[in-house]
Order: sequence, then C-alpha cells, then structure tokens
Amino acid sequence: MEELSLHILDLVQNSLGASATKVEIHIEEDVSRDRFLLEVRDNGGGMTKEFVEEVLSPFTTTRTTRRVGLGLSLLDMAAQRCGGGVEIDTELGKGTRIRAVFQHSHWDRAPLGDIGATLMTIIAANPEIHLIYEHRVGERIFILDTEEIKDALGRDIPLNNMAVLGWLEEYMAQGLDELYGGEEGWRP
Repeated sequence: MEELSLHILDLVQNSLGASATKVEIHIEEDVSRDRFLLEVRDNGGGMTKEFVEEVLSPFTTTRTTRRVGLGLSLLDMAAQRCGGGVEIDTELGKGTRIRAVFQHSHWDRAPLGDIGATLMTIIAANPEIHLIYEHRVGERIFILDTEEIKDALGRDIPLNNMAVLGWLEEYMAQGLDELYGGEEGWRP
C-alpha cells in the first residue's frame, strides 16, 4: 500500500470484522529517536495463538470470500523494510493490538497519507463504534474521541449526519495542521 493510512483502514476493517465496538488508533512520530509508531487496538474477538503464528503470511485470512489475506503481511514487510516490524498481542474474547514500528527517516517509509479522509471513511461508515484517534508529533498531540463528540451532540444525532461530517472534517483538518506546526496543507 502506498500510504500508511490505508494500512490503518485495513486494520480497522479487520477490527470491525472481529465485532469490535471500540477501536483505538495511536500514531507517534518521534523524530529525535527516528521512530514512527502506528498502533491499532480493539475490543473485538481476538485471535487464537495458532492464527497469530500464521497471520503475517499472505495466505492467511478469516474471510470466506477469498483465500488470500495481504493486509498484515504487507504492513509487516513495509515495517521490516524500514528497520522495524509488527507485533501482535491478542486474547480471545478480549481484543487485539497491532503495533508497527518504522524508522521515521527511512527513505522507503511510506507517507502517512490522508489520515483525515481515512478517519472520515471509518466514522461515516461506522457511526456507532467508539473510535479514538491519538496522534503525537514531538510534544504536540491531537486526539479525536467519537464518544466525547456524541456526548456533546446528544445521542440522537448520528455522527454520519452530513452537517456533523462537515464539522468533523474541518475539526480534523485544523487539528492535524496544528499538530504539524500550523503549516497548512503539509503532511509527512
């Protein structure tokens, strides 16, 4: 995949396929330590130890529509190519944590991409899930928590309401611009 945000979308789709009702996405860009961390946690069904041992293979999937699953194996290959790797922590019935680490400055590290559009896609298609997005760049942090937004709006207004989606898009754009030092339109 050309952008890390597409890997995030794939991981969240896996979480939702495992019946997750809460998904947390954490990104940490630590230039001083030359590290880029991407983590997705969920409260879904988890995986068996046997499946975890095979899940980084491109020929392992839980889907019944096809026999090939590439998402995690592609993420692992991308991380390894950039001096890192993927760790999987999971427990049946309690959820899964996927953690990918990259050398931040590695010339082969894919850009994060349009994370705002990725988050909007997740929220618009799944307004009922509790999504937490936390992104750190140095000392700056941007957090989006859909439960806080639902509480502020009132529970009778869905997050995929067109007016709410418009506000969310502006909120995320402003938050991400501030995260990167106010350089509007700049993304890694």
